[in-house]
This record gives sequence, structure tokens and C-alpha cells, in this order.
Amino acid sequence: MDDVLVCKINPRINRVWLTKPGVSRRPKIASSEWLVLRFPESVKAVMAPYVRRYLSSPAFREWITGAVSGATGSHTRAKSKDILNQLVPVPPLEEQRRIVAALDEQLSRLDTASGTLQITGRRIDRYLQATLHRMTSDYAPVQLREVLTSGLTNGRSVPTREGGFPVLRLTALSKTYVDVSQHKDGDWEASDAEPFLVRQGDFLIARGNGSLSLVGRGSLVINAPIPVAYPDTVIRACPDTEKILPEYLRTIWSSLAVRRQIESRARTTAGIYKVNQKILGSIEFPLPDLSTQRVLCTQWSSIEQQAGHLTHTVSVSKRRSATLRHSLLAEAFAGRLVPQDPANEPADALLDRIRAEREAAGVSKFRRRSPRRAPAQRAHTSELAPPPPSTDTSALAAATQPTLDLEIPS
Repeated sequence: MDDVLVCKINPRINRVWLTKPGVSRRPKIASSEWLVLRFPESVKAVMAPYVRRYLSSPAFREWITGAVSGATGSHTRAKSKDILNQLVPVPPLEEQRRIVAALDEQLSRLDTASGTLQITGRRIDRYLQATLHRMTSDYAPVQLREVLTSGLTNGRSVPTREGGFPVLRLTALSKTYVDVSQHKDGDWEASDAEPFLVRQGDFLIARGNGSLSLVGRGSLVINAPIPVAYPDTVIRACPDTEKILPEYLRTIWSSLAVRRQIESRARTTAGIYKVNQKILGSIEFPLPDLSTQRVLCTQWSSIEQQAGHLTHTVSVSKRRSATLRHSLLAEAFAGRLVPQDPANEPADALLDRIRAEREAAGVSKFRRRSPRRAPAQRAHTSELAPPPPSTDTSALAAATQPTLDLEIPS
């Protein structure tokens, strides 16, 4: 079919698809959140993949993310008319073919490398979990409530007020330690915040999160250089150092066994996963004696450091891969990725041929959909805009769009 689908909702996410014929012969439809671009039969095999790549290029993505309406995030949308009025660099058809072939070759290598990096990251996590299980699984389990000096306590909800007493943000809780610099000014005084002050050795647990993998995450306070309180989104646990080392609690809390308990017991309300004091207090984990805990923490610190170096290397490689993808697309549509051949049919002649084909087919101007039609997206017909007199560019409206139902790619 060689239709190009452009997602209009939340365009910060780069979602552009090229459709291909499927095994089913039933009519296909597309959500109204997709703009469907269809090209003339004589050029679609080349132009559709070319335009699809251009719509993923830095130039177009930077434009579309800034040309949206709506409040925030997933509620932002780009308008079809604005997208269709964007200019696309149009080289000769044969050069388009060479650009697509070069991009396909290079980007497929990047995709393979990115997949390898993803697998490597998961293997590092599995290695850490397997090692921690082997180090601790022989010891008798206890519940969290059994190793605390006092009961678990919730923080307090505090509005923001410039110059007020500082309160932690939820982002202060990492996978390891609390970053007390991540705070805001709260609408309360020091006397109000005193019962909620963060102290060295406190173990802070996220009470709620939109991601199941982050709810119940625990972070250890290793120092508190400035007075700061914890908010209502956090539950505090105070380890009894005669029973458990705070560092051991941090370590064992990240284990797969603990995560499974938390995630299986978390409750969700309006898309937010939450845990409470009762759930957290009942979480079980193996507990050796204090001397063994010290040895295990020393060993784990070395293992964690080595794994951290590997994880950092993977992260740097991912960023380099993203940068290289960005550069390849930018160079391709600046005319610097493949050689140009003056013997190729000029772009002006190509556009004239497309225009003549559209006129012969009786393609009309862009039609508005009747408000009483079915909610399925119809691919509309748009008028070919003539190229600017001094450049080889054409509006996206050069893509013809017969009225047919299209399939949403999964």
C-alpha cells in the first residue's frame, strides 16, 4: 500500500509508519489521530519511503514538536493542515531511491546495535539480581516492621511557597541514595517541618508512582547537609541498627524478591500505583547477623561499582547511537549523504509529472469530512502545491490521498 501514517497526538514521540499490504483483504481503517499520506502510483514505491524518513528527520521533528496545540504531554496535537503545508526537500526520484537505500543500510545497523545495547542492559540487571540472591538466600526471612526502631511514618503534603522551609521532591529518591539537593520551598515553617526532618540513616520509600516499577522504590539517606523534610509521597523507615545495617536494607530492598512482593500488593487508583504502611511493613527479606551483613555490604559495593561502570558504558553508547541517527538523517536531507547525478530527471520535471498525473486522475482539493460520518479516519485528497520557483522543495500536500480506509499499524 505504501501509505505514510503520521501520528498527530503527542508528537514529541517520533511515530511515523510506512504501511505494507497485509494478509487480510478486509477494509483497513486508521484512527483519527493519524494523518494518512498516499502518493501517486507511478512514484509511491520511492517517494513514500523517502517522505517517511524525512518525517523522522531532525528538521521536521523539531518543527512538529513546537507546532502543537493542547495543554501538556499526551494532550498535545499537531494539525493536519499545518503538517500538509510544511515544505519537503525533493531531489530527483533516483536520488531519493539512493537516499532511502543508504539510510536503510545505516539505520538497520544502528537498530541492531541498539538492540544489543538493550540486551546488555537487561543482562547486567539479571546478573546483579542473581548475584544478590546467591549471597542472601540462605538466611532466615524477617518482615520490615521487625527491624525498625519505630513504625513507618508518612510525610506531609506541603504546597510550594518561595522562601519556605525545604521539602524533598519525589525525584530525590534514586535506586540507591537520596539526593537531598532535589527539594522545593514548602509553604510551612521550620517548627511545622520538625517532625518530618530527614536524618542520616533514614530509609525513604516512594508511596506512589504512575509506574509500577517505581512504586515502593527505597533510597538511603547517607547525609543531610541541609535541613530538609520529606513529603506525603514518601514513607520513612528508621532501621534499628542493632538488628540491620541501613546499607544492607538499601541493598536487599532492591532485590527481585522484594520487588515482586511490592508490585503484587500495590493498588492502583486513577492510574497511580500506591503502597501503604501495612503493605511495606509486611515485606519479607533474608536477614543475616550484623557481622555477615557488613561482609555482604562490602562485597556488594564492589560488585555494584563494577556493574555501574558497565551500565555507564551502555548509556554512553546509547547516546552516541541516537546522535549518529540524528546526524545521518540530517545529512541525508541536506543532500550530503549520497552522490548527486546530473543525469537524473530534475525534481521540477518530477513534480510536473506528478501534477499531470493528479489532474488526469481528477484529484480534487482537500475535502472536509462530514461530521456525521463514521469515526474512522478517511484519507483525504489534498491539492498539489507547486514548488517554489528557486528551490527543489514541495509541500507535503504533494501526497495524494484517495478516500480509503487504512489499517493502524500495531
